[in-house]
Amino acid sequence: MSIFDKDLDRWHTRSEKWDGMLEKFGTSDLIPLWEADMDCKCSPQIIDHFRKRVEHGVFGYTIRDDAFFNAIINWQARRNNWQIEKEWIRNAPGTIPALSAAILAFTEPGDEIIIQEPVYYRFFNSIILNERKTLHNTMIFDGDQYLLDFEGLENMITERTKMIVICNPQNPVGKVFTKEELLRIGEICLKHNILIVSDELYSDILFDGRKHYPIASLSEALKMNTITMFGPGKGFNLPGLKASIVTIANPELMKIYDRTADAIELFMKNLFSIEGVIAAYEYSEEWLDEITVLLQEKRDYVVDYIRTNIPEINIVKPEGTYIAWLDMRFLNMSDAELEAFLVNEAKIGVKYGHTFGKGGSGFIRINFASSKTLLEEALERLADAVKKQLAK
Repeated sequence: MSIFDKDLDRWHTRSEKWDGMLEKFGTSDLIPLWEADMDCKCSPQIIDHFRKRVEHGVFGYTIRDDAFFNAIINWQARRNNWQIEKEWIRNAPGTIPALSAAILAFTEPGDEIIIQEPVYYRFFNSIILNERKTLHNTMIFDGDQYLLDFEGLENMITERTKMIVICNPQNPVGKVFTKEELLRIGEICLKHNILIVSDELYSDILFDGRKHYPIASLSEALKMNTITMFGPGKGFNLPGLKASIVTIANPELMKIYDRTADAIELFMKNLFSIEGVIAAYEYSEEWLDEITVLLQEKRDYVVDYIRTNIPEINIVKPEGTYIAWLDMRFLNMSDAELEAFLVNEAKIGVKYGHTFGKGGSGFIRINFASSKTLLEEALERLADAVKKQLAK
């Protein structure tokens, strides 16, 4: 049986991606390509690990023991050649709560925080709802790939600029930052005393032999000026566990972060999140390597299909993640019109580009971590709808 089993049924499992379509789109009669989880079971090793825990039958308060810390430390050493220490590690119920805690800890209302758009839309909530100001360092789209605007980054900095939030690999465009790009970001931030918060949640899914570089691993100065967030949620299909990890090497920064995180009870421990981290990082590496190969094949299939059958769509070929960014501006529709077209004509559920900030209007994000059968039907629907629209 394939990891992406065409017969896997996720209906009526309280799946946001599937059962949440009615609330999100006003109909359940869509192929869901929107929410970023995978239509597959997690690794047999993880399932067996959970089964043994369930059979024990007691789900009381839990601790983070050496097995938890060692799984994280060994994972980063093996996969990313990043040597981290137990004292740097904290848990969090997701990267966004961890980001919000960092914003509260290290900035004041009215301070400026840089983001590089288009980027995950919940970054905006963490900034705006905490009464901070967003600085928009919009990436440059050259028609093929996204480039970082270093000149714009440095020119926008003021005395109120306190933090930059980077997303590597980048959601939604699938960009994997190069070592040189990260060093240039780091150089600018160190020069202007700007704290780096790095969301590296998708870092386990990389294509074409690319390597992930945690920015905190690139120099001693960057190590002491970076808060890194990652976890097994995306790579091992465990996002519902909210099993995120925060690392801070600088003890002074950690004291400040701990005080804020404790005030909002960020470090409450979930038993299955802890078990999920251990089962993923210690026992499921071979499964991750296998599914990455499959995801790259799916990426290639989606890119080839669109370029062959819907050449009007300019698809940005992702370097990592399992999401693809499609330029739909040739339809000359407003964002509202594009949403209606995709729901009513193409009958697919996607994430709309304008929600990812500046530069996202007219684009859509699709999730290709599904069965070949489902992807084929979704792409055929999109191709037919575009053909009919252009014929009008």
